[in-house]
Amino acid sequence: MRLWTVHPKYLDARGLVTLWREALLAQGVLRRGGRGYARHPQLIRFRRCPRPACAVAEYLRRIHTKSEKRGYRFDATRIGLRIDRRSIGVTRGHLLYEWRHLLG
Repeated sequence: MRLWTVHPKYLDARGLVTLWREALLAQGVLRRGGRGYARHPQLIRFRRCPRPACAVAEYLRRIHTKSEKRGYRFDATRIGLRIDRRSIGVTRGHLLYEWRHLLG
């Protein structure tokens, strides 16, 4: 599971599509539980939010907005209805780690 912290504008077409699919998977795990990915480290930042499913819905909404600007037609009806507009904290070290990984 790859849930990037870096802005989607830095992802190529493949990365953006993968991010959308992975975030939908994360939404399913956070809303309904599930096996396999339920304890995945990438879900920690969402689980720490007061309303994890709402936080991932906001994350999906932002990916969808960026994808539309790039001409993609992701299905917005798959995004959860409740949205939490609070920011999720991230450390500079984590961003640098992702940036290096993305460039690699």
